[in-house]
Amino acid sequence: MVSFVLAALLQAHAQQGVRALTLQEVIDIASRQSLDAFRNKNMYLASYWEFRNWKADRLPALTFQATPFDFNRSMQKVYNFDENRDEYKPREFLDSDMALSLSQNVGFTGGRIFAQSELNLTRNWGGESLTSYSSTPVSIGYSQSLNGYNQLKWRAKIEPVKFEQAKKEYIQSKEELSIKATRRFFDLVDAQIEVSIANTNLYNADTLYRIGIGRFQAGTVTQDELLNLELGFMNAKLALNRSNLELERARADLNSFLGFEKETRIECVVPDNLSAIHVEAAEALALALENNPNILNHRQRLLEEDRKVKQAEAQNGFNAELYALYGLNQNAEEFSKVYLDPLERQRLRVGVSVPILDWGRRKGALSMAKSNREVVKTSINQERIDFEQNVIMNVMEFNLQGEQVRNTAKADTIAKMGFEVTKQRFLIGKLDVTKLNLARNDQEQARRAYINALRSYWTYYYTLRELTLFDFEKRITLSEDFDYLLNK
Repeated sequence: MVSFVLAALLQAHAQQGVRALTLQEVIDIASRQSLDAFRNKNMYLASYWEFRNWKADRLPALTFQATPFDFNRSMQKVYNFDENRDEYKPREFLDSDMALSLSQNVGFTGGRIFAQSELNLTRNWGGESLTSYSSTPVSIGYSQSLNGYNQLKWRAKIEPVKFEQAKKEYIQSKEELSIKATRRFFDLVDAQIEVSIANTNLYNADTLYRIGIGRFQAGTVTQDELLNLELGFMNAKLALNRSNLELERARADLNSFLGFEKETRIECVVPDNLSAIHVEAAEALALALENNPNILNHRQRLLEEDRKVKQAEAQNGFNAELYALYGLNQNAEEFSKVYLDPLERQRLRVGVSVPILDWGRRKGALSMAKSNREVVKTSINQERIDFEQNVIMNVMEFNLQGEQVRNTAKADTIAKMGFEVTKQRFLIGKLDVTKLNLARNDQEQARRAYINALRSYWTYYYTLRELTLFDFEKRITLSEDFDYLLNK
């Protein structure tokens, strides 16, 4: 009895400074400060800046480039006209240049239009000192690939889909975090229940053992029954030690997950009120097909395969490139004259590449791209079927689990009452130890079944939210609160 009192005092002391948390509070804390939340947010931000980078590529780009000082002293080969031969002579040059350019990608055609202005200085210090300036006040040009493949157009199709998928994946990661938090929350609840059961069992075993000693001395309990009671008392002490160790392990795991100090003592408040939610399979499936990022992933993968086929087709045939430039330029030995009376500068270049003999390499690349596209299409169709089936099964399991929780709760209450009745009958000598142990085992199993039913219920609930990105209590899509979730 002394050992039990001491354990109770230690337990009461441990309760000081305990932080009681509900399931929702654990989920909220995890979404704010857990390592998973930090990682999920930064993965989204990486996608966000990738999308911003693509949008920046569609806007005009203004660039300034300069080489203010480029000095070169070396031996160079020059032709001596007097002696009609090549010879090496020391040369000293100073070059300096700067340029301002403005460019704009043309998404409709896939080309690029640009304008630029340049100024260059060359000074020769070898022998007679000569200085020359060259300027291009303005030049306008356009470059365009003529093979029929427009990379800018394909990126304009794919990048918005990728970013929208990233947004939905970030929302989905919040629900995945809720599932992880639920699992760790109920791991600690299980450990708490085991400690509570172990404490109760130890108290009962101690009481019954001492009653058994008195009855053995009175001759109403046999020696084997007394030994059974003593064994139960010893096993109860061992079970309490094991359950306390498991409790500390579960608490440490939850502390680490939530980013708490290791000294924090969390006590989980078991959720006993369930919302009366009934989910229709057709509605959940429609929401999942509309909101789930996997559907956008299917679309992106098909676009990627179509892009690869188009690119292979462009490389399989006639390729040409157009480069056109018109501008003004001038050169002079004095800076004040370098911008006077500039001359026209024109350039038009058309390059052509026609495959003649490549041993079927380009044709093979095109056939492979088309085959890969068909494989991806088939895979996506199968994934779509599996996805829809998964949504429907989760809806069915969730709807059934609510009734399961209510049934196990009722069974838990009945088992508690049954054990108390059996215990009282044992105390007055109406029942033997065997029936008392059976009643105690029924009570423990009923309590565990109830907690497991609760765990399954909340896991199914957040799994449905993860699949549909829909809040079935508030009746809103989770993406409606995206900005709030991002800054939360």
